[in-house]
Amino acid sequence: IMRSGMRFQDTARQAAVWLVILLGIIASYQYRFELQDFASRVTAGIIPSRPQTVMGADGAVQVTLSKSNNGHFEADGIVNGQGVSFMVDTGASSVVLSYHDALSAGISPDALSFSSPISTANGEAYAANVRLNEIGIGGIVRRDVRALVAEDGKLDQSLLGMSFLSSLSGYTVRQDQLILQD
Repeated sequence: IMRSGMRFQDTARQAAVWLVILLGIIASYQYRFELQDFASRVTAGIIPSRPQTVMGADGAVQVTLSKSNNGHFEADGIVNGQGVSFMVDTGASSVVLSYHDALSAGISPDALSFSSPISTANGEAYAANVRLNEIGIGGIVRRDVRALVAEDGKLDQSLLGMSFLSSLSGYTVRQDQLILQD
């Protein structure tokens, strides 16, 4: 450094810049979980159906959903590895997939027997009983979940009902947020 011909002030300034960069990298690493939580909260504020997952001090997973502009709680979830948009419905006794969501989740239409009568907001319909290999909302995942598939054209959006919600340790509504506790 002394032989480079740079003035001491310039060398000290360069060293200070590199020291600040190094401290920034160390701080980012040390606070990586807090930064992930912060990013998750910002994303949930921008996209209300995006689940915000937080790991509690006791290791329990907590997922927070923000109320959508339509006044309902909606969640982007995963069914059998495929993305599904759900409306949370505590009045639905089961998870109910729309016909198209069921097909995208790999459920064969040939295996569906629409023999179970159901009441929907659109009136009476029939649904097929199925078992989902996996359903996940944020960091909460359940396997072998009982569900229904609505007839084609009878349900616009899949419903996250009690066959999933009752498997949780609890869920609460606080203002415009639904908190699911694993």
